[in-house]
Amino acid sequence: MKVALVHDWLTGMRGGERCLEAFLRLYPDADVHTLIHVPGKTSALIDNRVRGTSWLNKLPAAGTLHRLFLPWYPSAARSLSLSGYDLVISLSHAAAKNVTVDRTARHICYCFTPMRYIWDQAEQYFGPAHRGLWPLIRSLRRWDIGGSAGVSEFVAISRFIAARIRCYYGRPSSVIYPPVDASWITPVKEGTRGEAFLYAGALVPYKRPDVVVAAANRLGLPLWVVGGGPMERALRAQAGPTVKVLGRCSDEELASYYRRCRALILPGVEDFGMMPVECMAAGRPVIGRRFGGTADTIVADGPHPTGVLIRGSRHQLSVEDLTEALERFMHTEDLFSVDACTEQASRFSPSVFRDAWRTIVDGQEPCKEAGVYYPVGPDNNSIRGR
Repeated sequence: MKVALVHDWLTGMRGGERCLEAFLRLYPDADVHTLIHVPGKTSALIDNRVRGTSWLNKLPAAGTLHRLFLPWYPSAARSLSLSGYDLVISLSHAAAKNVTVDRTARHICYCFTPMRYIWDQAEQYFGPAHRGLWPLIRSLRRWDIGGSAGVSEFVAISRFIAARIRCYYGRPSSVIYPPVDASWITPVKEGTRGEAFLYAGALVPYKRPDVVVAAANRLGLPLWVVGGGPMERALRAQAGPTVKVLGRCSDEELASYYRRCRALILPGVEDFGMMPVECMAAGRPVIGRRFGGTADTIVADGPHPTGVLIRGSRHQLSVEDLTEALERFMHTEDLFSVDACTEQASRFSPSVFRDAWRTIVDGQEPCKEAGVYYPVGPDNNSIRGR
């Protein structure tokens, strides 16, 4: 089989690029195609397999201004040459799934999310200007729906994304969780007490680190805020005496924070979220939203919980909601064991991902541990585990 892997753009190493590396290990001879490629910004494994880019790649500052090229995504996606491939796998959160493939080729989209710029978060991305952009957004929505029809089958990264695919494209999808390599994280010993709560991630408004700081201030709880972004200065000003805003850190430092924390707090609605899995690999529980990918990664009920889910509205996280979740966590903190957390983290390992993916491509019956979810019924109203 001649295989092509299509990625939206390769301008840094984030979760999507780590998924691309996992696919390159599955298909070591595959060619990578992308709208924009900045050599050296991703791993050598990825850079060495890039075989095609779109005309956007020739524009000045394409690697940093690619989101401003939204009106030209349709033309750029069409310009990628994907003839002669038997299997095309698009890893898409924007335009990668909208490429044109041979009629005889099988096109599987591993969907990180339908494009948020034109669907549910247009206002957040474009601000007040989004009202004037509605003609463009409507046109891009029609193009995006049309492009989804060219996908042979969708595979979503979480049940939350499967629901979004069903909502916007009217298509069913299987669910295979992304591979999370936690081999760099050593779990703590059972019974080790954590020192402080932890927020880790980008310091941007939609991830709501300000609510975490406000809740820690209100309860007088020790909190470490790790990460960088435009909110860092404001968070330092907001932080009370028990809150430390520590800035960016290395992987080694992050692993140490995971091991030493009482729990990771994830206040945003994540499409999947690798950090909760990493924290559980360190043997520590997670406090996350009951919406989004954390509903798949955190075990909140049963005899072996690995965290607490924050109640409240999907669209608005209040300080009261997080305060209640923190108090609930502290009342039950002794129930969270290292073994339960590490066992849950192992469900998202690269080997589990590889086994699950083969069930999709080869049509094999998945094993119980493979983490594959198949749609049920013609309208995909529910999803059951296999």
